Amino acid sequence: MDNKELWQTVLTQIQLGISKANFATWLQNTEIASKEDEVVVVSVPNAFSKEWLSNKYNKLILKILHDLDDKIKEVEYIIKPQGAKVFPVKISNGEKSNIEQLDFEEFKIDKETNLNPRYTFDNFVIGSFNELAHAAAWAVSENPGLTYNPLFIYGGVGLGKTHLLQAVGNKITGGSKKKKIKYISSEKFITGIVNAIRNHNIDVFKNNLSQIDVLIVDDVQFLAGKNKTQEEFFHAFNTLYEKNKQIILSSDRPPNAIPELEERLRSRFEGGMIADISFPDYETRLVILKNKLQEKHLGLPEDVLDYVAANVKKNIRELEGALNRLLIYSKINNSIPSLDTVKKLLKSYIFSPFDVANYKKIIEAVAKFYNLEEKDLFETTRKKEIVRPRQIAMFLLRKELKYSFPAIARKFGGKDHTTVIYAYRKINQEFEENNKLTEEIGLIKQKIYSG
Repeated sequence: MDNKELWQTVLTQIQLGISKANFATWLQNTEIASKEDEVVVVSVPNAFSKEWLSNKYNKLILKILHDLDDKIKEVEYIIKPQGAKVFPVKISNGEKSNIEQLDFEEFKIDKETNLNPRYTFDNFVIGSFNELAHAAAWAVSENPGLTYNPLFIYGGVGLGKTHLLQAVGNKITGGSKKKKIKYISSEKFITGIVNAIRNHNIDVFKNNLSQIDVLIVDDVQFLAGKNKTQEEFFHAFNTLYEKNKQIILSSDRPPNAIPELEERLRSRFEGGMIADISFPDYETRLVILKNKLQEKHLGLPEDVLDYVAANVKKNIRELEGALNRLLIYSKINNSIPSLDTVKKLLKSYIFSPFDVANYKKIIEAVAKFYNLEEKDLFETTRKKEIVRPRQIAMFLLRKELKYSFPAIARKFGGKDHTTVIYAYRKINQEFEENNKLTEEIGLIKQKIYSG
């Protein structure tokens, strides 16, 4: 059996045990580069594929290879780039650099679809924190309108929701069947509705929407409280859904946690597939860093990458920002920063709950999550829509900042501290038993710590 047949046999066996999305992400464009003595060398397209195969699939690959040929005792991986381009840009000293490369595709937003071609499945890193969302998005891109409709993806800021949504659109755009695709933020959708009503051409607006094959709407939580926009969106949703047109939505929270969302819309959003994206783990953060360096044809020492991956935990956007800061320093000083220098440079990025979470941030995050004014939390009222968020704010002040019960009571206008104790115990007990509440508090904490 030659190398090509050997590898094809390996891939066939692996494919039986992993999802189609994972197979396409990590094993596409791989092959045996050489086979000498006891070592098989496998070529992969980029650094994050190499990292992932080495860490996640190496034992499986080696076992299959050894079963096929018992002389094989080791597998190595090498990167065989797929022709990545580097575009130099000018920085402050007037010299050209490929640091912080601005791939020109980033600015070539397709005017018809509003999609950015740089967002693809190929450069989307999968981890346990987003595996379900990625698999669902991939399935939708394979069979739009037929697999999961609608697809609803939610998670905190900077975790890759927009990337994933646009990757679906870009993959469908590149397919054999020509489909009309539109990516739009909810803010632009709201503006479009308002302008259409003002200009007396709402029918034209609705007719244009009805012609779309794949509608992608980002950040639908901003539809909350906008009754006219929700009404028009509901009708547009139904029109597309009845024609088996694909609808893809994103939000910073699940449908049942969006305040002032009409029940009929909520039930539509919950009628398909709901998948969340959470914080990436250390291993995935390290892969993301190495992937970014591979794209820029640059490198940093392992101890530096390890420090960044271990300490910059807020989100992927912050991770990329931290990496860019180090690369700019490296260019300006014409040297690789030491670990001590890196610690100083990234001081503002390092995640520390006791530095980040404070009273003001907790109050702001709770109020914003439940679509309230901050002052509403301090009103003397027994309204359920106020009491519940207030109890959660009290719970978080105790849990995250270790405030004493009397101190929390003083913050809320001198309430009896037994009221605070009751609120804390009530939410604490429900937190263990109520999945919806657990999810809501988790999302609020994301807002606190990413702020």
